[in-house]
Amino acid sequence: MQISVTDAKGQLTELVRRAEAGDEIILTRHGHAAVRLVPVRSVPDRKSRRAMLEAARTAAAAKAKAGPSAARSQDFLYGDDGLPE
Repeated sequence: MQISVTDAKGQLTELVRRAEAGDEIILTRHGHAAVRLVPVRSVPDRKSRRAMLEAARTAAAAKAKAGPSAARSQDFLYGDDGLPE
């Protein structure tokens, strides 16, 4: 939705409600887009961020699988004499 700044002055409360609900509200000045109203997203506190990171680490550790050793991963390129095949 686009609305001029002048018209928005009388409808600010309703426009804020609509923006909070997810509607895109663009305020125009002289027919050109000037400002977009968007809801403020709350920033998680330190404790909840840490809990989220720990949950991601735990999930990743559960999915990790042991694979072949990287130390010997290129042995197929060399013969018994240690020269490239």
